Amino acid sequence: MSIQDTNTITRWIQEQQEKRTFQDWVIDIGPFVTLLGLMILFSLTSDRFLSFQNLLGNVAVNISVLLLVALAGTFPIMQQSIDLSVAALVTFVGMTIAVLISNFGVGGPQAILIGIILGTLVGVFNGVLFTKGKIPSFLVTLGTLSILEGGAGFVTGGSSVVFREPGLRELVIGQFIPGVPNIVLLTLLIYGFTIFLALRTKFGRYTYALGENESVVDLSGVNVDRYKIGVFAISGLLCAIAGAMLVARIGSGSPGMGQGLLLPSIAAVVMGGTALTGGVGGPHRTILGVLVIGILRNGMNLTGVDPFFQEIVLGGVVIIAVALSIDRRKIDIVK
Repeated sequence: MSIQDTNTITRWIQEQQEKRTFQDWVIDIGPFVTLLGLMILFSLTSDRFLSFQNLLGNVAVNISVLLLVALAGTFPIMQQSIDLSVAALVTFVGMTIAVLISNFGVGGPQAILIGIILGTLVGVFNGVLFTKGKIPSFLVTLGTLSILEGGAGFVTGGSSVVFREPGLRELVIGQFIPGVPNIVLLTLLIYGFTIFLALRTKFGRYTYALGENESVVDLSGVNVDRYKIGVFAISGLLCAIAGAMLVARIGSGSPGMGQGLLLPSIAAVVMGGTALTGGVGGPHRTILGVLVIGILRNGMNLTGVDPFFQEIVLGGVVIIAVALSIDRRKIDIVK
């Protein structure tokens, strides 16, 4: 791949991004308006909402794992694919770490390293099946979802695995910076890395280009399959880190620990401005969707909204976000 070809693709991406429509402006401004509106609404309905303890100790901590899972889902969607196994992979890695520590006496850091490597390999597996097997990504990852969920339950007989590793827990819930939980700090550092990866590297440029028009990238001589597999490897890596953080925070692993992450993560990605049809958005936008969902849930909890009704609201948010963001010119090639 020559420098000239790389520059050509970069210019082409910029030209596509400059063709802005009214829908693009809605996608750009919508999350900010929604976020501001929710904060005003809940600040008026709950005295506790704007407290430092609630915003940092509850909202920020609770959305940390969701942000990592949403970032994991962002990269496949950027290239016009999707990874439905993200939540199941969080569970599988978390259970693996718990079992290694509790049943085999493996140290916390070593168990986390094994879990992260395992999660990345699962991502590579998804990518290889998707590219080399020519199987749509939603079918590949749907199958992986079932395998991972079944595997996590089968290994433990469906039971939770409790372990004692004080240092591991302290690493997550402690505070390197007074007042800021480590889980929030670590998540923000990873978030910054994903932004750099998407916006400042060749890998990121090609990921956007694959979502905009894969044929152009392929004709430029780029090894398309390598970048597609790389996207799913990044997804697996981020899910593994999320699983490690979650299991360290709660001190146990359970077959249902990742439940409730898939739909909110997809909603956050799309709401943030990354269309399911690919080519636009990115991790820098995903945090907006995560904040909207986190504040929406926190506000509804503070005001006593029924949990089942909360799921209805979340489903409605997903439908609205997809309807506003999807590029209908490419709807026939979503895969």
